[in-house]
Amino acid sequence: MSHSMSMGGGGSSECKISMLWNWYTIDACFLASTWHIKTHGMFAASCIGVALLVVCLEFLRRLGKEYDAYILRQFHRRAASLQYQPKVFNVTPKFDNQRGSGGCGPDASCAPPLPEQRFITFRATPVQQVARGIIHAATFGVGYIIMLLAMYFNGYIIISIILGAFLGKVLCDWMVVRLPLIKGEQSYDESQDEVPASSEPTVCCG
Repeated sequence: MSHSMSMGGGGSSECKISMLWNWYTIDACFLASTWHIKTHGMFAASCIGVALLVVCLEFLRRLGKEYDAYILRQFHRRAASLQYQPKVFNVTPKFDNQRGSGGCGPDASCAPPLPEQRFITFRATPVQQVARGIIHAATFGVGYIIMLLAMYFNGYIIISIILGAFLGKVLCDWMVVRLPLIKGEQSYDESQDEVPASSEPTVCCG
């Protein structure tokens, strides 16, 4: 199903809108009648803008993760400042080798109780929660706009979305893993002054 939408005003140009896969360039319209492609340069700029919009989406996703990690680090620092140390019960169970009426075997119910697990609960402040909500809403809004653009089934726009997802992943979601070193089992020589490349923030969003 495809049709053309008249722009009105007596002009001869009309928006080309199709619900099937298409490769429209000139007279293609996206989201609104004001986004009406009239030149090849305008269409190229639109494709670049769509790709950058997807990069922005990946950046917002990374921003949300980093902000949550920042809040979590604050919680850890506060917990350390409170010097919270759970009590450790140093109880050595003693078992009777003879299973009698007064004995206590390894599977008996008279074994000493396990230490009670304790927790410290932190909640995000209202300001932090509002900031998390703003990042989430912005991410949701940009993702919804990208979905609407994809629904025009324009091959060039969909290719731009895929390329933008690739660039966004490369630029804004660089994988960094920190592994603890165990003496005698280092995967690299400690005498080297260089840090492994996997732990270096080599990109803008890393």
